[in-house]
Amino acid sequence: MPPRQPDFPVDPQFVSRWSPRAFAATPMVEAEVMCLLEAARWAPSASNHQPARFAWGLRGDAAFKAIHGGLMGFNTVWAEKAAALVVVASKPVVEKDGAENENVWHAFDAGSAWMSMALQAQAMGLVAHAMGGFEADVLAPALHLPKGYIIHAVVAFGTQGDAADLPEKQRAREHPSDRRPVRDVAGHGRFLP
Repeated sequence: MPPRQPDFPVDPQFVSRWSPRAFAATPMVEAEVMCLLEAARWAPSASNHQPARFAWGLRGDAAFKAIHGGLMGFNTVWAEKAAALVVVASKPVVEKDGAENENVWHAFDAGSAWMSMALQAQAMGLVAHAMGGFEADVLAPALHLPKGYIIHAVVAFGTQGDAADLPEKQRAREHPSDRRPVRDVAGHGRFLP
């Protein structure tokens, strides 16, 4: 597949970032995970409420096994080879003046934190793949998710591996995907369908 080409000039980090499923056996250490989480910490946050929370594990430890145990379908096959798994959650309410108020930006803020981790991983020579295929009702008790929080994604981190190590039917998808042209998704003064 030819390299991705932006329609307009952007920093190469945005075009080169993608979400592979093939991971090498290279391990990660806690300090590397802390770098990813530090990047998430500095993500933009509406009114600085910082609603995002994270649970993580390194391949081979009990936390990784608990997170992996909450994955569904094909994610269970490829994600077991990741070096680290991080669960992203957030709280949809914020305490203000002694009362809980709806925080309509909580998921937006959690998404900003995930993207910060993904770009930090890339800067560290690692790859990241976020998954929506998980069972929240399995992960929540296994990871002691506080009451009122919502799990958004599980993210696999590690060193990119060889696509040949994936099951045959998945190998064809193991490449950076293209994006719709910006003119198809952004309208001047109006939303496009």
